[in-house]
Amino acid sequence: MDILSSFSLAGQTALVTGGAYGLGFAMARALAGAGARVAFNCRSQENLNKALADYAACGVDARGYLCDVTDETQVARLVETIENDLGPIDILVNNAGVIRRVPMTEMSTEEFRQVVDIDLVGPFICAKAVIPGMADRGHGKIINICSMMSELGRETVSAYAAAKGGLKMLTRNICAEYGGANIQCNGIGPGYIATPQTAPLRERQPDGSRHPFDQFIVSKTPAGRWGVPEDLMGPAVFLASDASNFVNGHILYVDGGILAYIGRQP
Repeated sequence: MDILSSFSLAGQTALVTGGAYGLGFAMARALAGAGARVAFNCRSQENLNKALADYAACGVDARGYLCDVTDETQVARLVETIENDLGPIDILVNNAGVIRRVPMTEMSTEEFRQVVDIDLVGPFICAKAVIPGMADRGHGKIINICSMMSELGRETVSAYAAAKGGLKMLTRNICAEYGGANIQCNGIGPGYIATPQTAPLRERQPDGSRHPFDQFIVSKTPAGRWGVPEDLMGPAVFLASDASNFVNGHILYVDGGILAYIGRQP
């Protein structure tokens, strides 16, 4: 096999959870560009309709479905429907996630559980739904979208850090349990990415200076910039393809080097 063909996803079916916008949308476009048939889910019809239009505008024939990844019955039905519509799921990208920025002592137990349910229990449910079929067919790729908070703590993100740290270990455990079935489970840990959700943190101040958080992130990142969703496209294709067949249980941090850097001396 030549090296370029090892990155091809032609003939494969990929499910990207939470792929209606943002990082999931970028990664789904990348998988489609490498030849995969792409399915995604979201929880509202409004977001589903908008995402389908956005995919069409990019020339991607994606299939969208309504599904709550924390509901095991809905996920089982989603997997069955996708496999009837597009074929067996070869690639699962567990991207659906949520963050609640609340100081720990002010966060309700209900809020904590909601974050853990979506960010950790959801990937468990989705992986559990596709692993038996992957094992029967003798191949499969699972990509869990982790975070720098899989490694670091930070103020106001106790639930998110707990969930993403757990997702890192779930990634390694799926590798340990199912690597013998030729299933590779790896993670992508995005750094700080410029998206509409983070736009307020990057707005120029009235005096023309950077937002303090923008200054902080840029100063802590060797690349000297925020990431963009497109920075995740290559890593997603690599981990979904035969090019990564001997990569398993690994978290690929796409963070511009921030985790490797102690920062400049003040």
